[in-house]
Amino acid sequence: MKDLLILTGPTAVGKTNISIKLAKRLKGEIISADSMQIYRHMNIGSAKIKEEEMEGVKHHLIDIVEPHESFNVSQFKEEAEKVIQKIYANDSLPIIAGGTGLYINSIIYDYNFTEAISDQKYRDYLEKLCDEKGKEHIHSLLKDIDPYSYKNIHHNNLKRVIRALEVYYITGKTISEYSTEEGRGEGRYNYRYFVLNMDREKLYKRIDNRVDIMMESGLVDEVKNLKNMGYTEDMQSMQGIGYKEILYYLNGKISLEEAVYLIKKGSRNYAKRQLTWFRRQEKALWIDKGDFKCDEEIVEHIISIYRKL
Repeated sequence: MKDLLILTGPTAVGKTNISIKLAKRLKGEIISADSMQIYRHMNIGSAKIKEEEMEGVKHHLIDIVEPHESFNVSQFKEEAEKVIQKIYANDSLPIIAGGTGLYINSIIYDYNFTEAISDQKYRDYLEKLCDEKGKEHIHSLLKDIDPYSYKNIHHNNLKRVIRALEVYYITGKTISEYSTEEGRGEGRYNYRYFVLNMDREKLYKRIDNRVDIMMESGLVDEVKNLKNMGYTEDMQSMQGIGYKEILYYLNGKISLEEAVYLIKKGSRNYAKRQLTWFRRQEKALWIDKGDFKCDEEIVEHIISIYRKL
């Protein structure tokens, strides 16, 4: 099996800088595992890396779809597998960096979300039920059977809500269980899975500070531009933290102050959910940033473990 390095962690923990340093030291190319950075035109709110910040390191799966297009984990798996093979062909190391745990697990575990998971009659039933009782009722059906999807999929995103219900209806398992159940088949990579973490209060301060920087950098104008391009709150992309809140503000539903408050709160809650997810990964190697003086020391530590593969 060929080598694969994974660097993940909660939002705002500092994955980008360390991933670039690793790539430069290990002759690597970075595959973004971020469910928001896939979208074009959505740069500030997704904390998307700028070209000058890449320091010459190749980055993949950034800016690959338009905001009105749907994109799911099976598509990510398919695209990432292609990129990984190209990176190997360049005699380089694939480094998966990002905080979307389901994307990461779709690569390291050999399962297929689309295999035998389809029931058109059940989909038709849910769509008819939605016409009768509304999107919020359909969304509420997830609460008891799939709490993770209930919390992470907005009720307006009917396509994803129905998909989550369909997977459970057919298999008796939630989508997230496909990546966390014991006894699942390992993929074909010899991987190391590193999780960056830090003191919770310090992380929350970093999150709040990053939201302030986003606002100063023009997040409102970015969302205003997306709105002018015809993108609406029922689209998957516009449900991202930072985008839905500013869109609510622009649509006169909340004040700007409330929007900023909700973005910070939503980002902190997202970080909690990410950490919960990563704790369920049996092979995760945790790195507490507080144990190191600087990022360079963390990079050395990761490399020393990686070279023992």
